[in-house]
Amino acid sequence: MRIPEHLAELGRKRIEGFPVEGFVYGEGPEHPALMLVGEAPGETEIHNGIPFSGRAGAELMKSLDFLGLTREQVYITSAVRSRPYKWGEKRTRDGEIIKRTYNRTPTKKEILAHAPILDYEIKHIQAPIIVTLGNIGLQRLAGNDKKVTQIHGQLIEQPVQYLRSLEDKSYHWTDRSYKIFPTFHPAAVFYNRSLEEKLMEDLNTLKRMIKKR
Repeated sequence: MRIPEHLAELGRKRIEGFPVEGFVYGEGPEHPALMLVGEAPGETEIHNGIPFSGRAGAELMKSLDFLGLTREQVYITSAVRSRPYKWGEKRTRDGEIIKRTYNRTPTKKEILAHAPILDYEIKHIQAPIIVTLGNIGLQRLAGNDKKVTQIHGQLIEQPVQYLRSLEDKSYHWTDRSYKIFPTFHPAAVFYNRSLEEKLMEDLNTLKRMIKKR
């Protein structure tokens, strides 16, 4: 499924003026085995237009393989569709210091700017389970009081947040409930290897859920 082009244009317009770049569409079938909600695209993704195709994407593909799924069987999306960046310095091999952009966590205003896109996908795809990858996806849908470190690996069923109108500055709750499975962002293991064991526990739990359906 691909979102309507007018919705993508709306997303581009609503995020104008923020330090972000590019735009990446969600990707996957209309009736996926799972919906995966990440944070935002990185440098690799904005160049090739494929969600989760960088280093974190390689880790995610390993997780899908463990679950017995392929990229083509899941819908992959994120809370923000443009790459949030910040400027920093990097020393080259010959000692030269150059300025370059680095990924950063999207702000609440940036997440709000692209909320209508994720709202559309949640409503139209109707995935049996929404897997949130990290805190950004989890809190965008289930509320800021939720933390992945506290509820990872647990299936929660509740309404999700959405924008009732484009003028809204705060979210409302859907009338219906959705099944949400929070787990860690694939990139988290790069910075904290101790999370690998917890991630595998989550994947084993999710695998059992998929087999029961």
